[in-house]
Amino acid sequence: MASGRRREFDYELALNAAMYVFWQKGYSGTSMSDLIERMNINKPSIYRAFGNKEDLFIKATERYLEIKMKPHMALLFEEGATLKGRFKKHMMSIVDMQCSTPDAKGCYLVLCQSELISGGIPMQAELLLKSAEAIPTKCYADIFSNDPEAILLGLSQNAQSNSLCLYTMLKGTAAMARSGALRAELEYSVDSILAGIGLD
Repeated sequence: MASGRRREFDYELALNAAMYVFWQKGYSGTSMSDLIERMNINKPSIYRAFGNKEDLFIKATERYLEIKMKPHMALLFEEGATLKGRFKKHMMSIVDMQCSTPDAKGCYLVLCQSELISGGIPMQAELLLKSAEAIPTKCYADIFSNDPEAILLGLSQNAQSNSLCLYTMLKGTAAMARSGALRAELEYSVDSILAGIGLD
C-alpha cells in the first residue's frame, strides 16, 4: 500500500501564521491569497492539511485559545498572590499582548467577535467564538463569588457586574491598542477599573 504524501512544511508554523493573518484582518477580511502568502504553502496543501477557510479559522482560533488565552487565565490562580495582584497581572498580561504583537495588535477574539453581527462568519466558527467569549466572564464571576478575599471585600455581592466590568475594560484596551495606545496609558486604565470595583 502506498504511503500518504509527506508534508513539505511545518504544520505548527503554518497554523501560527494563519492565526496571525486572522488576528490582523479578521475572518471576512482574510482571503485565501493572504493565507497562502503568510503560510508560505500552496492552496492544495492548505486544503489537504487544514480544510477550507472555515476549517482553518476554527483551527487557528483553537490555537489562539491554547497558546494565548490559557496562559493569561492561569495567572488568576497564582498561589500566594493577592486577589488584586492576580487580576492586575492577568489584565496586564493581556494588555502586553494587545500592544506588542507584531502586525496584529489588539485581541484576536475581540476583532473576530465584532464580525458576528454581520452574519458573515459560518455557524461552527460563530459557535466557537461565542463559546470563547463566555470563558473570561464566567471565570471572573466564579472568582468573585467564591474567593475568600473577594467575599471579605464584598465583591461577591456583585460578582456578575464586576466580571462584566473587567471584561468590558479588556475589550476597550484591545480597541485602543489596535489604534496605537501605549501600554503605560492602558495600565492606568486597568488600575482605575480595579480600584473602581474595590480592588485598590
